[in-house]
Amino acid sequence: MTLADPIVILLLFVVTFVSILTVKRGWNKRACLNSPPGPRPLPILGNLHQLNLKRPYRTLLELSEKYGPVFSIQMGPKNMVVLSGYKMVKEALVNQADAFAERPKIPIFEKFARGNGIIFAHGENWKVMRRFTLTTLRDFGMGKRTIENKILEECDYLIKDFESHKGSAFDTMKMMNAAVSNVIVSIMLGHRFDYEDPKFLRLIHLINESVRLSGSPMVTLFNMFPALGFLPGNHKTIFNNLEELYSFTEQTFIKHLKQLDPNDQRSFIDAFLIRQQEEKSNPNTHFKNENLQSLVSNLFTAGMETTSTTLRWGLLLMMKYPAIQKKVHEEVERVIGSAQLCYEHRIQMPYTDAVIHEIQRFANILPMSLPHETTEDVRLNGYVIPKGTYIIPLLASVLYDKTQWEKPGEFYPQHFLSTDGKFVKNEAFMPFSAGNFLSRAAVCLRLVSSPF
Repeated sequence: MTLADPIVILLLFVVTFVSILTVKRGWNKRACLNSPPGPRPLPILGNLHQLNLKRPYRTLLELSEKYGPVFSIQMGPKNMVVLSGYKMVKEALVNQADAFAERPKIPIFEKFARGNGIIFAHGENWKVMRRFTLTTLRDFGMGKRTIENKILEECDYLIKDFESHKGSAFDTMKMMNAAVSNVIVSIMLGHRFDYEDPKFLRLIHLINESVRLSGSPMVTLFNMFPALGFLPGNHKTIFNNLEELYSFTEQTFIKHLKQLDPNDQRSFIDAFLIRQQEEKSNPNTHFKNENLQSLVSNLFTAGMETTSTTLRWGLLLMMKYPAIQKKVHEEVERVIGSAQLCYEHRIQMPYTDAVIHEIQRFANILPMSLPHETTEDVRLNGYVIPKGTYIIPLLASVLYDKTQWEKPGEFYPQHFLSTDGKFVKNEAFMPFSAGNFLSRAAVCLRLVSSPF
């Protein structure tokens, strides 16, 4: 036995002893404050041993059946509160939106974002960047005919790529990602890329891989125990990817800066750089390169991955349900025919609209949403939730809520149709969360929404 061995053993003993005391005090505090119930945690691990680390939302759905729509769970040393079901998620994120408006600091994202951008921003910085992003995106066509024309133009490129395979089997992932990304690129950079452009493909790969790995078990453990960052694992791959992505955007800034013309703003980056120059004498300005890097990363990541994944789910479901595909095709032929597709056609196509909404509900591509954090002490469902509590809105429980959907486990477009065939909204339709989150991430998501 070396001299280091007794020290390691002693440290482990101390950490375990302190953890036991912390857990015990946490449970006593939970009882005193009337905190939400939940499974009893182990020292150090919390409830990680109970969790399906690859699909944690499944474990949380099971726990909600036992503990109710508001319950606590401990992920390592971090206590969290899970919200389950439409009623409770709406109460928190819509009815008490301000109290649940903050975003917690998640180690895997905080290392690069540092509170910049939109999705993981905080306080005044978030308000300024949100306002600028919404205004600028509108100026460049979001919600207008301009962006619709860009989407339709990109659709033409996508269809030609599909047709080039002449009926043989092919993987849609690369081209779907490229098509969606190009809509974002046209606003961010002012031009589009060819689908085979190596720089463009590398950019897409970095985003895809980072999103996929962000939910991996090793990254979950890193978020719970940042001190484990020295170990090899997926978190290091994400760090390397983000570093390369940030390097790409920084090089792009320099190119745009050299060609900057305040009277001819060609892109989102141009608009930011011009605003940066206007405020260069302001020591408290939020228009810094770090914010621009995070904004570009937010818009690419949130916009590309969610939209392309939804589109691919649509293709899969249309193949699986040919009768539904046929009804959509008939409605499209009847309403549009050989005319050019436009947004106004939507109100004339209730069945197609219902199918598109049901694809997003059934696909459930963001089952846990992004986490929130309470901005103040709040009462919810009779429980006390302290300020600074990590909140997990369980969107899967909303999209499959038996009290809100007739056949939640089935692909059933009638969820969005009245008895006379008209499209009807459903308040439980929350594929990307609700309330304050939409004001953050929907900025990214709406940018690349199809005409429907």
